[in-house]
Amino acid sequence: MADRIAVVGYGAIGRALTAHWHEAGRDIVVGSRNPDLLKSADVPVGVPCVDWRSAVERATVVVLAVPHPAVADIVAGWPTGATDRIVVDPTNPVGLSADGRIVSSLDGAGTVGSRLASSLPSARVVRAFTHVMDELLVSRGRRQPGMWAVAVAGDDAAAKAVVGDLVTATGFVPVDIGGLAASAPLDPGGALFPQMFTVADMRRRLAESA
Repeated sequence: MADRIAVVGYGAIGRALTAHWHEAGRDIVVGSRNPDLLKSADVPVGVPCVDWRSAVERATVVVLAVPHPAVADIVAGWPTGATDRIVVDPTNPVGLSADGRIVSSLDGAGTVGSRLASSLPSARVVRAFTHVMDELLVSRGRRQPGMWAVAVAGDDAAAKAVVGDLVTATGFVPVDIGGLAASAPLDPGGALFPQMFTVADMRRRLAESA
């Protein structure tokens, strides 16, 4: 059975990914903390718009297309029956250092993905769509399909394969960079953030930063 995708949140990333996957014929439901607001949004015709918990319960893949500060509320309200979901995390806790460099605003150890996996143990977390600026997700995927890379990181090989297929459906090329503990290059301040690369250039950058 094909995966149903729940896109939770309908900001720039949610709109871009929904547009790509709708055009690719994927089964999508859009979930929101304020579903009534979606009635005036440009959600593609035929894509259901529901409360975010209902979207999670109806899907096998959940994309957290919300601002990073909202992730804690999503985790706290996660439906008890929604276990073994693949959770795609494109969120970025962006901060600035004292000298103006982009850094992660998270305190303490661990990557963004590893920390989400710890707080949502019933899910299979995969980091993806983090380092491409949201305004380029639609245009580059449509105009130059197969040229630009999107890095993917996760601890579950089967989940990464599913997400890799979804990356391909957007027109980008998935590049598996390893587990969540190795996903720091995707986080704010990391070697890949916030930039676009061909597959070869991404692999070179990762090798240089290792």
